[in-house]
Amino acid sequence: MVRVKISVITPVHPPSIPYLADAYESLRSQELPGGWTWEWLVQEDGRTGKVAASLPDDPRVLSGTGRPGGPGTARNMAMARSSGDLLRVLDADDRLTPGALAREIEVLAGRSDVGWTTCSVLDLMPDGSTVGWQHADPPDGTLHQGDVLGYFRNNRYRLPVHPATLCIRRDLALALGGWMALPGGEDTGLLIAASVVTDGYFIAEPGLLYRKHPDQITGQANWTAPSEWMPRMRLIEARALALQDLWKQR
Repeated sequence: MVRVKISVITPVHPPSIPYLADAYESLRSQELPGGWTWEWLVQEDGRTGKVAASLPDDPRVLSGTGRPGGPGTARNMAMARSSGDLLRVLDADDRLTPGALAREIEVLAGRSDVGWTTCSVLDLMPDGSTVGWQHADPPDGTLHQGDVLGYFRNNRYRLPVHPATLCIRRDLALALGGWMALPGGEDTGLLIAASVVTDGYFIAEPGLLYRKHPDQITGQANWTAPSEWMPRMRLIEARALALQDLWKQR
């Protein structure tokens, strides 16, 4: 039997190391469709070796290190080592829900017109409880080209779906240059770029537990500092608009 693979991409910086065991357990317990397997590309944003030392002894877990460059660089270096047909984002401090990968594989294996998926999210609170993402999800189903960018532009650079749930065809991610070279929002950049060149699909069933904790990168004050946040968002927008124009000229 020819086996098909999904590559799970996880960038790690030191504060997230304690959460890796939970992330692994959520991945290890996934039940995939027949003929499918997974690999976990764990990329330390640095060269301390502490990440590799914390990982389980599992041949499907492939660790790597590199010069510090932020999560976008770490994701791209992980992608360079990947061999799957699909790439699935999993941040080091998050957890997949049961069946998450199977649902994404089902969509992408069955719909050649869809290039990527996202799904609903539950926030995982410090006390272990979960709450719905403070956002109105779109309906389950196709997200047409331009829908995500339109929402992003009309809602002060907010997304209608969560970028931490992105599952994307590897060849599409490569064609788009992978994750953007930004100090933050690199996952938003790839999601929106993909959304203007191919349809996506939103899965309404929650596929991710998005952990809330004090060391969370997106929870730091500098994450939304206007001096950096606005240039990041405008560059993401400009890139997507340029791609959209080029696509229309095909």
